[in-house]
Amino acid sequence: MSLEDNLSKIHSAGNKGPDIRSDCFVTLELTSSGGIVIDLTSKVGILYGQAIHALAHDVLAHFCIENARMSIEDSGALDFVLAARIEAAIHQAIDSDEEFWPEMLPQNRHVTTKDRYRRSRLYLPGDTPKLMLNAGIHQPDGIILDLEDSVAPDKKEEARYLVRNALRQVDFYGAERMVRINQLPMGLGDLDFVAPHYANLILLPKCESAEQVEQVDARIKEIAAQHGVEQPIYLMPIIESALGVVNAYDIASAVESVAALAIGLEDYTADLGAPRTNEGRESFHARSALVNAARAAGVQPIDSVFSDVSDMEALRAVVLESKSLGFDGMGCIHPRQIKVLHEAFAPTSEEIEKAQKIVKAFDEATRLGLGVVSLGSKMIDPPVVKRAQRTIDLAIRSGKLSQDWRLNADKRG
Repeated sequence: MSLEDNLSKIHSAGNKGPDIRSDCFVTLELTSSGGIVIDLTSKVGILYGQAIHALAHDVLAHFCIENARMSIEDSGALDFVLAARIEAAIHQAIDSDEEFWPEMLPQNRHVTTKDRYRRSRLYLPGDTPKLMLNAGIHQPDGIILDLEDSVAPDKKEEARYLVRNALRQVDFYGAERMVRINQLPMGLGDLDFVAPHYANLILLPKCESAEQVEQVDARIKEIAAQHGVEQPIYLMPIIESALGVVNAYDIASAVESVAALAIGLEDYTADLGAPRTNEGRESFHARSALVNAARAAGVQPIDSVFSDVSDMEALRAVVLESKSLGFDGMGCIHPRQIKVLHEAFAPTSEEIEKAQKIVKAFDEATRLGLGVVSLGSKMIDPPVVKRAQRTIDLAIRSGKLSQDWRLNADKRG
């Protein structure tokens, strides 16, 4: 649509209202003359009004817009939010392949690994900036900027700009930067806003086939090549249907970039036609099948979210059951759930003690140049040693074991 076609049409983006914080509502009307006129309403206008005006002018100039009327109702939005809302309104008004990228924080180029810990992943709606700003201080293993279920259909397009800018400008405090895209084919369009901006992991919802995973992986590689992004972008397909459970191994082993396989029980139980319960009898088969498929494919099995954010004891019981089934982590919908997950997924004293014995036996065999590791009369395979080392690492990370545990163990010995 040309600029002339959009004259006098009003385009908008963002949120407004008494409960809105750290956001803004922008309207844009293209005009044939008169230059740029900006009407700003902000409680912090005295302090930051000039800076907001300057940013708005910069974004408009980037898209070569010389005549327009814009109103900004500011509720404490940071620059990356203001820029995202203004750009979303501009893209409604004109056809353009241009984008306005804020600076990338150096720490947001951080690379993660395929086997990093994913005990907790905190879901944040991709259209709600106030929840993004300090989410990292709660120390989840991963933060998910969600473009799917938590974003209203009429907000999905503008949420893409906000999520993109958040990937560049929000400090995640070391948490893995994750994005849940929409179902395919819409989700393929989401990737254009995610893959160039150092997202560490993409969640693929309602996945039912290996072909869907391959499609996403191929598109990510195309985009990364176009933008010179060399770091790996991992995938976490989410199984949310009976068909997805049947195809779980094919999905988990579809491409090398799959790092984890998750299950979404709300949609899965709806697909079964069974109510979801805390006891989980209705989903036992699916969860066990998913763990088996993930382990067979060499990726992490990740459990669903627990929706009652007020019942910590019930959450703890669910997490312990999840761990007993073989899951490595779960989803969170509230920061208060993170601590419970980390405590419950931490190794027990018995698990730590066993792992210490295995690792010490491995260290001793290595010192003596032995090709075989044994503990008492039992031979220890390399995968067992690797699991033991991972248990030790997780115990240290959880504060249940000191970094110098070997030294302390030698002293006791």
